[in-house]
Parts: sequence; C-alpha cells; structure tokens
Amino acid sequence: NGDVLLTLVGPRLGKPLRERDTIARMGGDEFAVLLPGTGSTGARSVAEHLRRALEAPFVLPRLSVDVEASIGVACYPEHGTDAEILLQRADIAMYLAKTARTGHAVYAAHHDHYDPDRLAMAGEMRRAVSDDEFVLHYQPKLELATGDIRGVEALVRWHHPIRGLLPPDQFVPLAEHTGMIRPLTLWVLDRALSQCRTWMAAGRDLSVAVNLSAQSLLDPDFAGDIALLLHQHHVPPRLLELEITENTVMQDPAGAVTLLATLCEMGIRLSIDDFGKGYSSLAYLTQLPVQNIKIDKSFVIGMGTNADDGVIVRSTIDLGHNLGLAVIAEGVETATTLGDLRALGCDVAQGYFISRPLPARELDHWLDGIATARAGECPVSSGGSPGFDQPAYGGSADDFSAQTPQPPGS
Repeated sequence: NGDVLLTLVGPRLGKPLRERDTIARMGGDEFAVLLPGTGSTGARSVAEHLRRALEAPFVLPRLSVDVEASIGVACYPEHGTDAEILLQRADIAMYLAKTARTGHAVYAAHHDHYDPDRLAMAGEMRRAVSDDEFVLHYQPKLELATGDIRGVEALVRWHHPIRGLLPPDQFVPLAEHTGMIRPLTLWVLDRALSQCRTWMAAGRDLSVAVNLSAQSLLDPDFAGDIALLLHQHHVPPRLLELEITENTVMQDPAGAVTLLATLCEMGIRLSIDDFGKGYSSLAYLTQLPVQNIKIDKSFVIGMGTNADDGVIVRSTIDLGHNLGLAVIAEGVETATTLGDLRALGCDVAQGYFISRPLPARELDHWLDGIATARAGECPVSSGGSPGFDQPAYGGSADDFSAQTPQPPGS
C-alpha cells in the first residue's frame, strides 16, 4: 500500500506546478520541487497549493488514506549557491515545519543546528550510550494535601568528557533528528527502573516519571520494551509514570490513543506534560487514558504577577478535576506560588523551591533529612541534611526554605 500511495503522490503534486517546474522523488517519502525564477514569497504560495493538493484522501485498493505534508523552502542565492547546500537547507526547513506543525517553513540560519560542532556531537552520542556517559537526576514531586514525597521525575543529563554536564535541550533534539532517541529513551527507562528497584529495596515507595518523545509513540515495539524492562527490574507498573506533551499526541492522535490504552492496561500511569502550551484538543484529552495533567511551568511561574496566567492555572485545575484527573504544577519557585496552588486545590507541585533535580544519592540524603525533620517536628534549613548543601523541605507542607532559582535543565 505504501508503494501504491507513493505512485499517486507525484501526479497530485505535479498539478499545481508550471511546465518549467521540476518535481522529483528524493527517496522514501520525500519529494523535491525546483521552481525557477521564484522567490521565497512565491515559494510559500506554491507550498500551500501543494499541501492543498494532498488534502483529498488517497483511495487505495482496500483502504482510503489521509496524507499530510511538511514542506521546507530554500532559495538561491540567499540560502546557498550549489545544489547540495540548497537541498540540505530545504531539508532543515522541512524538519522545522514538521516539528512546529506549521505546514511549511523557509530556511533561517538561526534554526540551523547542523553546524560541524553539533554534527560531531551527534557522532559522539552513540558512543555515549554504550560508554555510560549519560546520568539521571531526579526532581521530587510534593503532594500538597499531605506534604509527602511520593514520586520523582527522571531528567537526563550528558556527562560529556570535554563539554561537561549538558542539559537535555542541548542533545535531545539532536537525538530525535539522528535516530538516537530510541536507544536514549530505552537507556533512561532502564536506569530509572533500576533506581526505582533500589528505592523499593530500601523501603522507599517512589514512582518515577519519564518523558517520552513523539517517536516513542510511533514505535510499534515500545509497549513490549516497557513490559520487558518492568519484568527485568521487578518493578510494579504503578511505579512508572510516562509523560507526553500535547504536541506529541497530536502528531498521530489515533496511534497515540491506541498505544496509551495499551500502556494504561499494563497499569502504567500517564501524564500530559506542558498542558496549555501546545495545540490543546479537549476532544482528544477526553479520549486519552491519562491520570494526570501537568500545568506548563510558564503559567505557574507567572501566576503571581500576571492575572491571565493565574486564570489559566485556576481553570486548568478545575478542568482536570472535572475530568477526574490529578493536576501537577511544575515551575514552583516561591512560597507564595506554593500557597496559591494549595489554595486552588492543586494536587502535586514540583520546582526549584521544593528541590532542584538531584542525583539519586543526593536525593536519598534529602529524603532522609525530611524524615528526620518531620520526626523531630523541626524544619530543615540549609546544610541541615548530611551531604546536601541546598535548603530542603521538612516539618509540614507549609515549611519551606527558598532556593535561588537556577536555569532549568529541562
């Protein structure tokens, strides 16, 4: 069916073109169009016509298929003076359009992450997985009703031998574009579940949340991989939480619903991350078998100074509860924000005010400090827990020592 579909796409794309224009299949599901004597404005117009040409379903022998296209535009001579560079930059623009779901995009240098330095990093990433250069830090999540820490979010860092400790925004997008996101995701899940098992053996009943990329939701083997890892580490599914963004779901809503239903049946908890920031679809939200929604941190950080952000936070909490979902707020950086969230009935909070992401050993010290402080009914202040030199939470849900906010790593 895929081969038949490709033979039908070419003629569709050729209809909006002039006689002097050229269309060619570059390989796979990628086509290129050469538009002589056309600038970026004209190319954008042609791109829209090409997208519309694909809107009608393709009727195959046994099924009807809807097809969408993402189109990148590069112009001679401003974006390059030879065919190889122009094709490369049109390809970069196409991936930008695909990621941003804008339909089409014109090449812009500031969006070009394929400089020699980043290409070298892409080559190093495969070795980094096998050489165990990645590390996980864990950010605790506070239950506002009880003051308990019942879960953490696992956040990956790359301990690069030359560049130092790299946050995920410096390598995860590259992993998604180079096909390395699957082995990286499996590495994160493997280590997170291994640590979860270690906590279980120590008597800590902590759930671990892991972020997923769109490619994981498109991977037909992903549910099987998860089941195998849970079995290998002897971790009950209820202690694993998977976080997905709205944009991730909307790339293939039907496929996402199917996979998430399978994961939910396995007993894994599911969360919609960065809620309110992406292309929200309440219709799909009601269909997804999720248990939590996480309010995007940009709204939480701004709720104390921006009335609109406050309205969004309050409305999201009400919406989540009306749908039977727990609501998590990330980006909590002040005592005022924490108090406001508690007053609004938010269920869980995380952020630098509670704790920055910590290596597992430091998190253990942090949790031990909380237990000691609560047993003695006195709050833990800076340096109050052995081996942990940041202010920590202790006492009751109202007792916090403020931390200086640090640049977020994820």
